Amino acid sequence: MPSAFRFTPLFLALSATIPCTAQADEDPAEGFIEGSSLNLHLRNAYFNRDNHNTGKHDMREWGQGAVLRFESGYTPGTVGFGLDAHAMLGLKLDGGGGHAGSSILPIHQKNEDELGAAPHSFSTAGAALKIKAFDTELKAGDLFLTNPVIAGGETRMLPQTFRGFSLTNTSVDGLLLEGGQVSFTKPYNQSGHRRIDTFYGLLDDNAKSKHLNWAGLSWSGTENITANLYASELKDIWNQYYADFDYTYVVNDRVSLNPGVHFYHTQDTGQALLGKIDNNTYSVHFTVNAGYHSVTAAYQRVNGDTPFDYINQGDSVYLDNSRMYSDFNAPNERSWKLQYDYNFAGLGIPGLTSSLSYSRGEADLSKVDQDNQHYNYYYNANGKNATHWERDLDVKYVFQEGELKDLSVQLRYATHRGGQGYWAADASKDNDELRVIVDYPLNIF
Repeated sequence: MPSAFRFTPLFLALSATIPCTAQADEDPAEGFIEGSSLNLHLRNAYFNRDNHNTGKHDMREWGQGAVLRFESGYTPGTVGFGLDAHAMLGLKLDGGGGHAGSSILPIHQKNEDELGAAPHSFSTAGAALKIKAFDTELKAGDLFLTNPVIAGGETRMLPQTFRGFSLTNTSVDGLLLEGGQVSFTKPYNQSGHRRIDTFYGLLDDNAKSKHLNWAGLSWSGTENITANLYASELKDIWNQYYADFDYTYVVNDRVSLNPGVHFYHTQDTGQALLGKIDNNTYSVHFTVNAGYHSVTAAYQRVNGDTPFDYINQGDSVYLDNSRMYSDFNAPNERSWKLQYDYNFAGLGIPGLTSSLSYSRGEADLSKVDQDNQHYNYYYNANGKNATHWERDLDVKYVFQEGELKDLSVQLRYATHRGGQGYWAADASKDNDELRVIVDYPLNIF
């Protein structure tokens, strides 16, 4: 796709809509009230970070989050109208001055070098109007989005949302077509909205992207195969294109093989507010599933003198070696991962799962453009063979029955260490992190 390609509302509408042969009386409306639901998601989150290189050895925060989501059905008729609304509340349980900054609570900058205690609570609310005709749905307002080029962060106490519009179509079984435009984001650790920025790029205070456009398709209509094609434009920063393919080959009722590949191409566009970007990043994986065990090997490569970058606080990094602490996405980085997963249902404990992985990467930071003020903090003259590694452990239990059914408790622990030459890429290269997350989803109606 040429770099001169531009997204427009007309293109988005066309890309997300295809002819539909169904008649109106074959798609009866479920009713605004009859088709509605109300759900409450409670999350208790504890984060503890020990950054050995920065002297911040006890960054710990603990909070209780609540997300209330109402989703209506649609009014009767060929064109139905509906409303989605949500409210979020975050409460601080621990996180005083000197311990703040783990990322689950709002940041209060006490002075240039010190963070003060986070506020005792923060909250937000939003809504989106929606219109549906046959298999095409338009939403405008505050959106929960999940796709490879724009996905709201879900790993903290509260989720990230975006403000704009989205259009989806599901006329063909197994095929999702979607597109949209968003201009603002509500980060997961603050109440208000702000312009969309990127995770790794250092934007000037007066240089902001006005919006992000995206369009794509997701295919799951072929047994054991999934594939995605997406494109996005972060105005005056980049055009980003994504493709993936995943296949599961079933050997027998106990053994299956799962190869897959993910690929991103990112190219600067417009005013190039983050400077020149020409980045190709891909990862490949191969998983062997045998009964309650699975083993995954993955290889990832960044081809470019800037890191693989994505939306700030978002989860739109669909790469195999994106781990709890590091994404292994430094300029010119090559990395591999070995992961073992076990489902304790094999020992008679359904609901208990575990994952243990080790990842290692090597980057060439000596090639980073020193004149690019937005990414040049990666530059290190001695970083031709900059290495680092990460070890991750995840243990999760989901209650299977009783009054606590669907309540989950998750323990996550990561150890990250940077080797020779890696220090310029990350001032906190030696890091230990513990997360304890308790989720309790409640379906009110």
